[in-house]
Amino acid sequence: MYKEDTIAAISTPHGTGGIGIIRISGDKAFEIAERIFIGKKDFKLIKSHTINYGKIVNPKNGLTLDEVLVSKMKKPNTFTREDVVEINCHGGLMVLKNILELCISEGARLAEPGEFTKRSFLNGRIDLSQAEAVIDLINSKTHESSRAAISQLEGKLSKRLKEARKKLIELLAHIEVTVDYPEYDVEEVTGSMIYNGLGEIKEKLQDTIKGFEKGRIIREGIDAVIIGRPNAGKSSLLNKLSGKNRAIVTDIPGTTRDIIEEYINLNGIPVRIIDTAGIRETQDVVEKIGVEKTHKAIDEADLIIMMIDAKKGINNEDNKIILGLADKKLIILINKVDLVDENEIRKIEKKLEGKRYLRTSLKENTGIKELGNTLVDLFVSGEVGMNNEILLTNVRHKSLIDKAVSSIDKALAAQKEQVPVDLLAIDIKDAADYLGQITGESVSEDVMHEIFQRFCLGK
Repeated sequence: MYKEDTIAAISTPHGTGGIGIIRISGDKAFEIAERIFIGKKDFKLIKSHTINYGKIVNPKNGLTLDEVLVSKMKKPNTFTREDVVEINCHGGLMVLKNILELCISEGARLAEPGEFTKRSFLNGRIDLSQAEAVIDLINSKTHESSRAAISQLEGKLSKRLKEARKKLIELLAHIEVTVDYPEYDVEEVTGSMIYNGLGEIKEKLQDTIKGFEKGRIIREGIDAVIIGRPNAGKSSLLNKLSGKNRAIVTDIPGTTRDIIEEYINLNGIPVRIIDTAGIRETQDVVEKIGVEKTHKAIDEADLIIMMIDAKKGINNEDNKIILGLADKKLIILINKVDLVDENEIRKIEKKLEGKRYLRTSLKENTGIKELGNTLVDLFVSGEVGMNNEILLTNVRHKSLIDKAVSSIDKALAAQKEQVPVDLLAIDIKDAADYLGQITGESVSEDVMHEIFQRFCLGK
């Protein structure tokens, strides 16, 4: 079915906009366009990789659906390496829907999620790790996460892994020739050759793994929960960091009753920051539900930002909360420092000895930059910026490289025990297979399906 059918989908986000795009890919893409597009030139005479003005017309009743610009792209120089047509029309919901339905009625079928990128992979234009980078690029929330995705899309990670896999396969070939054809005049594989070769490959793979935590944070970001007693400044902090008035701020304790969240970029790290209901004993049924949600958010968070009102100081309730967060990454903000004298602040700091804390005044914008720096120190070693390094950002890739290193370790241990070289080949082959599952050279249909299911329609 994949070889023969032609797919179509809306490639722009759903909603009303100035422009919408319908993409068609496959052997019948040009035939369909020829039947529904009327321009100054016959579609057959239009040059590849040009944009042409005209109208989309239903050939069955002659009804014009929209004025459009149509791009004709002849294989193999296309994203999917198939014939591709892109129809740029007005971005109304009904316009897009009507044109897509016309394409389907003329012989295309609705594309599955990520099917255009899947075809690009299956036709050899990109490998599997590059295909995964496409969705990472679409979902990127900061400049650094975008750069990491572009680096992977350009094939920098693939190149390193393919080189390692190639060396493993070369070792396998030497072993098999030595074992199967001893009568031929070929260099015999020695234990030291295997040991040194595997050692070099392992070292390069471990260098790649080193940057994973940094890469994961840049790609996925962190979940940060703001907690504290009512009226400590939690909602003001959310508004300050997001640059929006997302949360209602009043002098009345207990104003925030529910979870409010916002994505922000804090020193290059994408942060899903969550404002919560103030933690206190309350008889208010609605506020009580909010406090329960706060405790649930704390359990699931990567980082807790606890706010203490410098005017009120630290009480037993605050100490109890801090003790309960012993296994969490915690930053304590002594807020409203502009309203109290230095002695009062120092009293609070003395009670927080051994804890990570900052002085803040949201009114005077004090401590916000330091909060970003502290967050980077907590989650990333060194600068957040990528420089020229290759960052490993995907958990699937990390897991498979770990398995490859483990297989190499087994082969190295067996070689030390002077196990016959043909038996070492089993672990070496496993290591090569694990790396091949990242780039797609040895990957199952189920894994491919799972990866491309995460894509949006039209990509």
